[in-house]
Amino acid sequence: MTLQDEIRRRRTFAIISHPDAGKTTLTEKLLLFGGAIHVAGAVKSNKIRRTATSDWMEIEKQRGISVATSAMAFDYEGYKINILDTPGHQDFAEDTYRTLTAVDSVIIVIDAAKGVETQTRKLMEVCRMRKTPVIVFVNKLDREGKAPFDLLDEIESELQITVRPLSWPIEMGDRFKGVYNLYERKLDLYRPDKQVVTESVAFSDLTDPDLERRIGESSAAQLREDIELIEGVYPPLDVQTYLSGDVAPVFFGSALNNFGVRELLNCFVRIAPPPQPVQTVERLVQPEEPTFTGFVFKIHANMDPNHRSCIAFVKVCSGRFERNANYRHVRLDKMMRFSSPTAFMAQKKEVVDEAFAGDIVGLPDTGNFKIGDSLTEGELLHFKGLPRFSPELFKYIENADPMRAKQLNKGIDQLMDEGVAQLFTNRFNGRKIIGAVGQLQFEVIQYRLLHEYGAQCRWDPLPLYKACWIESDDKAALDSFMRRKAQYMASDHEGRDVYLADSAYVLTMAQQDFPDVRFHFTSEF
Repeated sequence: MTLQDEIRRRRTFAIISHPDAGKTTLTEKLLLFGGAIHVAGAVKSNKIRRTATSDWMEIEKQRGISVATSAMAFDYEGYKINILDTPGHQDFAEDTYRTLTAVDSVIIVIDAAKGVETQTRKLMEVCRMRKTPVIVFVNKLDREGKAPFDLLDEIESELQITVRPLSWPIEMGDRFKGVYNLYERKLDLYRPDKQVVTESVAFSDLTDPDLERRIGESSAAQLREDIELIEGVYPPLDVQTYLSGDVAPVFFGSALNNFGVRELLNCFVRIAPPPQPVQTVERLVQPEEPTFTGFVFKIHANMDPNHRSCIAFVKVCSGRFERNANYRHVRLDKMMRFSSPTAFMAQKKEVVDEAFAGDIVGLPDTGNFKIGDSLTEGELLHFKGLPRFSPELFKYIENADPMRAKQLNKGIDQLMDEGVAQLFTNRFNGRKIIGAVGQLQFEVIQYRLLHEYGAQCRWDPLPLYKACWIESDDKAALDSFMRRKAQYMASDHEGRDVYLADSAYVLTMAQQDFPDVRFHFTSEF
């Protein structure tokens, strides 16, 4: 198979949603259909049931939520599928935002009862900004929910995207009988069984009286009416408008019951984009270029608790990545060789000899990588769009066990490199400050420090409003500002100047008093 063929058969996408919409359950069922797993796990764990493949961290199994992006790959009908299952919880949104820079398309999961929720809206803004193609999966049709046409109107108005239904539900809740697949012209009849794939019947002519026999008279009449309305109101699917991010195909189903998932997958592999060009500071990188380029979009500490190692997740942007070849680490300006690059099935890893544009490769990291780093065959390229956002909550982190100071420091360093939260060191008193987006991040850090590093920490509250990265072309103005605000000056993990404002009023006054100083609310400037 040529390089072009390998690249064209790849589909790299993220599954995103508000918490509890069924994102991780959908991931499990996609893995089941792809033959990557043989029994789908449950998101909430007990002693008997398997836990979800993508929620492998201990805290994820206990809470029944995803707190880190998982990468999984499998082959399906000649295509190589790379799935990134992202956290839905807003406290881990930064991990999701970074993941969206590494994918070519997105599947958004929406709960049929709750409709479009806050986090879904925020994530859709990122997709719209990047013109990422989106497919919507309306989940949990085996429960009572909103009327399908109302859901479509809500998706259009809330997510500001035109929709085109490609499957249509027949009743819902206890009366749910299945869906009519408009994309393949099939009738998929529902049997609520979590591990067995539902049968489907070719049904191109809805006027066929056999429809009444299969779903009943009133359901058949309603379905004919709905489909007539759909064909009249919504234009036929134009794949080009989907690829440009202007139209979202919509599928209905129940991920928990395996229903509608295969139909979604069959359509997805055919219409979703192969690896796309990626913009760098220097130029546009095309996936078919023969030379390898890639960037680090995520770092994960302790994927194997027996070895205190980190794994850097690298998105291959062009060409072919080969094991044991020499590649240039652009930021450090040194050549590196990787003897054991890995492919992922969540926590499970296997060594790979090669990877192509679109693939996600795991590289063992002993502290060489930071999020956003570039790897090339020699060319100086800097990939864009991986910022750190200004945190909303701040706490001093203190060592609760003086005998384990070394473990605590190592744990903090590795978790900060991973992007779990941000570390600032107060220049006035030397104390370490953790900045996070949500309260749950502090709990995750405390839990992981204890269970992965054997280190105990405690938190001291710190009432701050914002962290701002500062710079100025006028050195005297910058020095004057830092002297005036000495008590509130800190360094971030990279050693850059950060001003910790204690209120919105104080920040506004500082901006007015020092017009020559620039204040940035993301670390990418």
